[in-house]
This record gives sequence, structure tokens and C-alpha cells, in this order.
Amino acid sequence: MDLDGKSVLVFNLGSSSLKFSVYQMGARKEEEKLLVSGEAERIGIEGGRLWVRVGKNSGELEVDKEICFADHEDAVRSIFDAMDRLGKDKDKNKNKKIEKPVAVGHRIVHGGQEHAAPAMVDFELINELKGKIPFAPLHLPYEIRCMEAVALHYPHLPQVACFDTAFHRDMPEAARRLPLPASFWEAGILRYGFHGLSYEYIISALGEQAEGRVIIAHLGNGASMAAVRNGRPVDTTMGFTPTGGFMMGTRSGDLDPGVLLYLMAQKGFDAGMLDDLVNHRAGLLGVSGVSPDMKTLLEKREQLPAAKLAVDMFCYQLRKNIGALAAALEGVDTLVFTGGIGEKAAPVRWQACLGLGHLGIRLDAARNDRNEAVISAPDSRCMVRVIQANEDLVIARHTAGLAGSAGYGPGRPSK
Repeated sequence: MDLDGKSVLVFNLGSSSLKFSVYQMGARKEEEKLLVSGEAERIGIEGGRLWVRVGKNSGELEVDKEICFADHEDAVRSIFDAMDRLGKDKDKNKNKKIEKPVAVGHRIVHGGQEHAAPAMVDFELINELKGKIPFAPLHLPYEIRCMEAVALHYPHLPQVACFDTAFHRDMPEAARRLPLPASFWEAGILRYGFHGLSYEYIISALGEQAEGRVIIAHLGNGASMAAVRNGRPVDTTMGFTPTGGFMMGTRSGDLDPGVLLYLMAQKGFDAGMLDDLVNHRAGLLGVSGVSPDMKTLLEKREQLPAAKLAVDMFCYQLRKNIGALAAALEGVDTLVFTGGIGEKAAPVRWQACLGLGHLGIRLDAARNDRNEAVISAPDSRCMVRVIQANEDLVIARHTAGLAGSAGYGPGRPSK
């Protein structure tokens, strides 16, 4: 890796927020260090905020101020300004300056059929991604604007696009195809799968344990699962878009297509109304009528039957999909929970795994309640683990590797 010891900036954004982190890279995993993390919140909305934390476990914020971000370009500029100021101040703990990043990595939600690996960002790639906006209209426009903003203000800083769909590209065709005529497959209408960067991190964290039959459950506001054999993808729950799969915070997951046809023909729904329903008013929020947040629903489920129903449905769908992916793998050796819900919601893990003894899955109640790294019972044939998600580190690794091998770095402008 040509960028050993250098800093890499990672952007991971949403429609109204821009999370970022800075990693110092190393030839070995133990040499990799999280230097800075932060977020520009409420972009384009009143009450914007920029916060920056230095170091992995520091509770003190180095920057915490209200800023009105006009757009993502404005947020990018503010983040770099904050980084410049931090670079001039000495780190209180390590007594050294935080170096400016030598490359920038981006999480890109959709790479289409063309991208099975990270790619250097240039005008050609940006124009290509603009043509894919219909595949991911909620994500790609903002991700493209972020790359353009970096290129505009920091033209000599190399950028790398890391695609959330790339991990699943090696799934068997039988798993990727939709039951539609061949012309749709040729037009790129197929099952892409998402959360691939998170899955890639989990596989790296498992090490030798990944050499087997693994099911990974990435559970957050957006949620999916993947079946992996010997480190290679076999199947996943999400499909053509991140709306598919099982129910999520505000997304419906898979629906009978007839429901959508009925709503269009009988209730006057158009594309915009359907999008609003299945992406913003469904899932845990739609069922509970209270909140898309699992922590809130767990706190309210004893008093509100609708909150309990939402939790029960979520856990039932998790259990059902674990069984389906185990069938695809012909068994399961390791089950991993990750993401905000997967890492912190012990009741969800417990309820989802009840009744899976026939797959060799048994949890230890005490370990599960403590959110330990291994939560399976000693006599469980399947090891059940909890691993903290870290897709940003995967992006940083790809960025350092690709930018370094391409000859970019300090003193070498991007093409």
C-alpha cells in the first residue's frame, strides 16, 4: 500500500446529512487508526450543525457549532475548513498535528452492472453515474454532488468511488435474476443487493471463521441479510432497490406486486405516491404508527399493542429470512448481527433466534443481554456473533489501495 501512514478522508452521505471520517492507513490492520469522525447535519434545512470528534474513544467534541448549509457543496467546504483548522492545532493526546488527507473515498449506493470493484473518480465516471440516477434516485444525486464539490474545490485530491452493490456481483445468476423476460435482465433490471461494504468488513473481521457458511444480518433503519460461503456471496435479501427484502424502519420490504397494481388502478396512486408509501410511511413506522426507531418501539411495546406488533413482525421476518438463507447455504456455521439494531437490540436478536434450534442456533441469554462479541450458547452448533459495523474503514482501505497503486499521492495530482 503506497499510502501507508497517510490520512484518507471518507464521505458517507444521506439526502440531508454528510458523515465523514479520517483514517491513518497502515500495512497491517493494527496500524490503522481512526483520527477524526464527524457529521454535517440538516443540509439544506434550518438548524444545521457541524460536529467533529478527534480520536476513536474521545467523548469531547473539537467542533460543535450551528451552521446553515445551503447544499452538499457548502457542507463539503465547511468540513474541509474544519479539517484545516484541526491540522493547525496540536492533538492534545498525541501531541502532533492531524495531517491533511491525501485521498478521498466515497460510499456510492449503486454501481449498476458495470462496477464490481472500486473506481477512480473522474468526469467520465460522474457522467456515467448520472445516467444511473433512476436506479437510486434517493441517494445517487447527493453522492454525485459531493464528488463534484470535492473536485471543484480540491482538484488535485484523488477520489475513489466504492460501490455498495459490488460485493454481490458474484452471486449466482439464479439468485440475481428476476422472474421476468430476458430483455429486462439485459436492461439491468435484476437483483443487485446492497450494504455490500458492511458485509465486506464483517468478512474481513471474521478472518478464518469466514471460511464456512455465514449469514450476516445488517440491521439498522435500512436492513438486509446476506448468505456467504467461504467469503463469497450466495444470496441476499435486498433486490433491485434498497426498498426490497424484509421490513425496515420506514421501508416496506417485499410486497405482493398486486398490492401496487391495486393501489394504482383502484386508489389513484401514481409513482410518487407509491414511492412515498413504500419508502417513507411503511415498515416499523407504518405498522406501529409511532416511530421507525427500534429502541423507541421496544420501550413502548408493553403499553402500545401496535408497537409490539411492529417488533413481532420484524423479528418474525428476520427468523424467516435466516431460514431461507440457511437453505441457500445448505446449513449455517456462523450468524453475525451488525448495524445499530443488530449490535444493540438484544431483545430483537433473542426473539429472532427463537425456534431456530433445528439450524443449530441457540443463544446464551446472559451473553446476549450484555451484547457480548459471542452470544451463542456453549452447545450451539452455530456460532452467533455481534460485530460493530465499519464500512468507512473498508472504504478507506479501498481508497488507499487504489489511489496508491494508480500512482496518486502527495505531490501527484489526480488526472
